[in-house]
Amino acid sequence: MTWSQMQPLLLQAGVDTLYMVGWSTLVAALGGLPLGVLLVLTDRGGMLRNLPVSRVLGAIVNVGRSLPFVILLVALIPFTSLVVGTFIGPTAAIVPLAVGAIPFFARLVETAVREVDRGLVEAAQAMGGGTGTVVFKVLLPQALPSLVAGLTTTVIVLIGYSAMAGVVGAGGLGDLAHTYGYQRFETSLMLVTVAVLIALVTLVQLLGDTAVRLLARRERGA
Repeated sequence: MTWSQMQPLLLQAGVDTLYMVGWSTLVAALGGLPLGVLLVLTDRGGMLRNLPVSRVLGAIVNVGRSLPFVILLVALIPFTSLVVGTFIGPTAAIVPLAVGAIPFFARLVETAVREVDRGLVEAAQAMGGGTGTVVFKVLLPQALPSLVAGLTTTVIVLIGYSAMAGVVGAGGLGDLAHTYGYQRFETSLMLVTVAVLIALVTLVQLLGDTAVRLLARRERGA
């Protein structure tokens, strides 16, 4: 296959991958951030201490993280069909991608929030700050560099997940590599697809590391 023949295929596959990863990252962030914060607040010593709730949330997160993505992808077919009307294509893939990423990101959020200096939290409480004030004025701002690092890791994981989803009809670079590289023995296209995935992951990591350094520098300057 010539380069001119590869270009439109790679372009469409790349757009599909970015579409899947972008939307699933947004959903994972919206779901995983509050879930991770709740894991800290409801645990021992938390401002909303509630061990039964903490254990239930922890169990849900652990189960979600333990399931291999391919199994989750198949298990969620009925739910995916209910939500988007189909289980094939980039839009359908967003559902299992997001469901798989939410517990993953939640644990990263939990770790980041737990690293915040306990003295800052106690100082905010001593000045009359409630739960909302502590979360939005202390915990999240102080944990922001770690949260960005966690989100970067989540995006990279989602790129890998999207490639796996492509093998079962989700589209994207994974589908391109499987359809042409594996089934049609187009080795050159397979190698180019792998190179594009590596470049995409590298770019995301570089952007994430840069953002973390800038945030950490700003925090030290403050």
